[in-house]
Amino acid sequence: MKHIILMVMIWLASAATATLPAAVNGQPVPSLAPILEQVTPAVVNINTKSVQYVRSRNSEFYSWFYGLPNTPRERVTQSLGSGVIVDAVQGYILTNHHVVGDADDISVVLHDGRTYSARLIGSDEGTDVAVIQIEADNLTALPLADSKQLRVGDFVVAVGNPFGLGQTVTSGIVSALGRTSLSGLGYQNFIQTDASINPGNSGGALIDLNGSLVGINTAIFSPSGGNVGIGFAIPSSLAERMMRQLVEFGTVRRGSLGMGVQDITERLARAFDVGQRQGVLVTSVDPDSPADRAGLQAGDIITRLNGDRITNRKQFQNYEGLIELDSRVSIDYLRDDEATQVITLITEADRNEIQGKELHRLLEGTLLMNLPLQFKDRFQGVLIEEIGRGSVAWDLGLRAGDLITAINKAEINSLKQLTQGFERSRKAPMLHIYRNGRTYLLPLED
Repeated sequence: MKHIILMVMIWLASAATATLPAAVNGQPVPSLAPILEQVTPAVVNINTKSVQYVRSRNSEFYSWFYGLPNTPRERVTQSLGSGVIVDAVQGYILTNHHVVGDADDISVVLHDGRTYSARLIGSDEGTDVAVIQIEADNLTALPLADSKQLRVGDFVVAVGNPFGLGQTVTSGIVSALGRTSLSGLGYQNFIQTDASINPGNSGGALIDLNGSLVGINTAIFSPSGGNVGIGFAIPSSLAERMMRQLVEFGTVRRGSLGMGVQDITERLARAFDVGQRQGVLVTSVDPDSPADRAGLQAGDIITRLNGDRITNRKQFQNYEGLIELDSRVSIDYLRDDEATQVITLITEADRNEIQGKELHRLLEGTLLMNLPLQFKDRFQGVLIEEIGRGSVAWDLGLRAGDLITAINKAEINSLKQLTQGFERSRKAPMLHIYRNGRTYLLPLED
């Protein structure tokens, strides 16, 4: 009898499955398949290789003891990620900096199985955006949506290559917008989603139900390393701005408002008669900076930048880092209990980061930046933030973390002053370099 009942249940289940209607009351059953047929050809798999040369302690011992050559061993690392074709004519692909930024070899596998070698156009560690390019015909590109129009609760779909399994699609909703203060992720303004994102999805597409790109999947929050329903994507509007600069300049050119700020403590809140979560306190204003030109002063309380509410110093620095050059910035502030809004312009002279080769050919391979606020009370100068191993500047002896404190005996405290020093220099510039408590001179000459 049990066998008969089991057979009947299996037959009923199979009959019900076989007769599922394609429409209910004349309306088609909802499906994402038509959208995905248009979208998936634009999402690619990215494979990278990086070569590192390492010397082991054993090889150093044998070199010393036996007189053998201490030849460094070559270590090749590989990684997987995803990308999104955004320009079918030029072959431009958006992805993450952490997917391709340090790669020596980049290959792209299209949805139809074709494989191409890719060229790195530009990469920005601050926003984790990168642009690569392939030369291929018959590409499919995704249109970019205005991610500023997204709302919490909107349906989204993530497409990528998790764990190297191949192209995979997951769906969910927008869980939150404007996420910041995530540890170790640079400048932030993330879309949070519960669409499943896992390792390998980085650089993949987050799309809306129109099949347009609303974000680039970039990170997950997970105690275990796998998906727990908290994923983050770079908004397409931000990614598009970064891409535009990377294509034109090969780097992202950031501006600075030129002022120092600090969090408002409980004591400061009582002194200024404001809420503790109401803005940041201006502690200093650099001469001839955008903040100075706007009339801001130490003691002012910044409450909004470009309409976005500011509650702490980290958030202020995050929003400031996303401001482009040659753009107008509205600043809301309090002074003597009076609320005021001013608009200032960030120009080329107000850059916060600059490639060393723009100042002098012997500085090629370096990324220079204004000294971060937290170090200004102890140090002065311009920071060498990054340097390429084996570059011209590396061979001169410069290293990441060095401070350029003066040029031709004239002290400097900003990129603007350093740029002016190079412009005034009529012979080989002499740099004063501070490292580990010591200062040495470096003439920039052949």
